[in-house]
Amino acid sequence: MIKTNRIFGLDLLRALAISLVLLSHCTFLLFPQSDTLLLNSIRAMGAIGVDLFFVLSGYLIGGILLKVINNEQNLKWSRLFKFWKRRWLRTLPNYFLILVLNVVVALIIGLPLPENTILYGFFLQNFSWGHPNFFTEAWSLSIEEFAYIVLPFALFLVSISFKKKSGNKVFFITTIGVIALLTIFKIHYLLHTEITDYHQWSWSFRKVVIYRMDSIYYGFLAVYCVKSFSNFIRNHKYRLFVVGLLVFLVLHACMYSFALLPETHLWFYTLIYLQVIGVSLLLLFPYIIALKGTAGLNPVIEFISTRSYALYLVNYSLILLHMQQWIATEGWGLWLKIGMVTLFMLMTFTVSNAVYLYFEKPILRYRDQKFPR
Repeated sequence: MIKTNRIFGLDLLRALAISLVLLSHCTFLLFPQSDTLLLNSIRAMGAIGVDLFFVLSGYLIGGILLKVINNEQNLKWSRLFKFWKRRWLRTLPNYFLILVLNVVVALIIGLPLPENTILYGFFLQNFSWGHPNFFTEAWSLSIEEFAYIVLPFALFLVSISFKKKSGNKVFFITTIGVIALLTIFKIHYLLHTEITDYHQWSWSFRKVVIYRMDSIYYGFLAVYCVKSFSNFIRNHKYRLFVVGLLVFLVLHACMYSFALLPETHLWFYTLIYLQVIGVSLLLLFPYIIALKGTAGLNPVIEFISTRSYALYLVNYSLILLHMQQWIATEGWGLWLKIGMVTLFMLMTFTVSNAVYLYFEKPILRYRDQKFPR
């Protein structure tokens, strides 16, 4: 087996996240008109998959930034600019490629574009308001792009201003401070918003930049904990995994048992739910990242992981929505619907694989040559 520098546990987390998203979207082909507890639970797993992407992204870029802050004796702004260039070459090309494809397809088939489509070019389409019903995956990319700017800038500003302070201490205090400031926006939302159902809450809060950047920053706090309490975490990674799983299950059991809904318990959905989800997922990390995999499993997980970004951008607005628009599966038998799901998955993986091999991978190769770690 060819050895690579990839970490199986991280690949597994990426593969798990995108698998949850794809699984939730498959239910719209299999049971388009159904609305049961089981189906809603599976569909909610798609949102959990995005939350997993958020905290994993924060964990990875937080680790990069903490290492830079601790290892650089003469910390300079050029290090931050290099970080941004590497991030932007990782995220922007795919985003703009799929954005252009969505616009072209909409123009060809006569679908209306949002009035302020130009905002997509600056990731402002959901900055402090609900995301338009176009290229709907883009809401999470806006959150990530602003998250890559705000806290990293604050970390460098504080670190350069207080050069004699411990890098770990600066990292922790600054992260806590930014999360606290973002909480002010959430409190304002809680005090000035009336919600009628989950979908309105999801549109007006869960998918809005200023309310969700902190989800990524919980990954920064996890990095700090791993570096500061490495022996404890290494020795108790299985217990932490069990605790994280129990917290996740108990949280949702309580929501169901006590009928906690956004329209009746907005405080819970604004200040508790998403934060606890993030923490519970992060508690799984030490155990999963330490997994080694097997010779037969590693190539499969690596394949899905490396294409996870393209899979996320391609699967819904570019493929699934158009399949639903042109092919009415209502009244179809189960086997025909399974055939539709199979077609959806084949198209999604084929297009995503092409995007990865002929667009994303060459750009990443250029990035690593032009701006090496």
